[in-house]
Amino acid sequence: MKRLLAFAVALAPVFAAAEATTWTIDPAHSTSGFAVKHLVVSTVRGQFGKTTGTIQVDDKDITKSKVDAQVDVNTITTGVDDRDNHLKSPDFFDAANNGTITFKSTKVAKAGGEKLKVTGDLTMKGKTKPVTFDATYSKPITGMKGEARRAFNATTTINRKDFGLNWSKTVEAGPVVSDKVVITIDVEATKATPEDQQAKAGAANKDEKKEPKADEKK
Repeated sequence: MKRLLAFAVALAPVFAAAEATTWTIDPAHSTSGFAVKHLVVSTVRGQFGKTTGTIQVDDKDITKSKVDAQVDVNTITTGVDDRDNHLKSPDFFDAANNGTITFKSTKVAKAGGEKLKVTGDLTMKGKTKPVTFDATYSKPITGMKGEARRAFNATTTINRKDFGLNWSKTVEAGPVVSDKVVITIDVEATKATPEDQQAKAGAANKDEKKEPKADEKK
């Protein structure tokens, strides 16, 4: 069965290239960031240093596109070590037990021009909630090594307490940390080549060879 699936993966680009292409997020040129009010009057900004995943783009029918992204919580930085450590603690992200934030799209809708509404499941600190990002995307361009690249941007606002990030204190001006958090994702992605797909198929075949046969399991 795995060999059949691997063969299908290898052939997929041949039959689907005209409709959809897969773009791999480049962590070196991508950033996931957030902004949250502190003491009501100021804004604290931070970012995660590693965002990975894939984006399947159907340029003939953009609503058939898909997003599957992951963010490494342990790469969080706000410019203050003590604050970063607090954000990684159970008071907020609990990075030791929930080291990855994920987003998987369930719907893509046009919003005029190159604007989209991308709805999907956001999982953070073990809790999954539906969210909708306001997104834009660029046309493909050629990179410095001849590779195809394109950019994607997405923004949404969430209530952090929906995801169990509950810590805060109240002072005269109001809450120390606002419940509302603005999330912004800036992604640069490279087009997956047929060789990439064949490599995945080869890895699947390699894994299959490692599995013991039914007789050997007895």
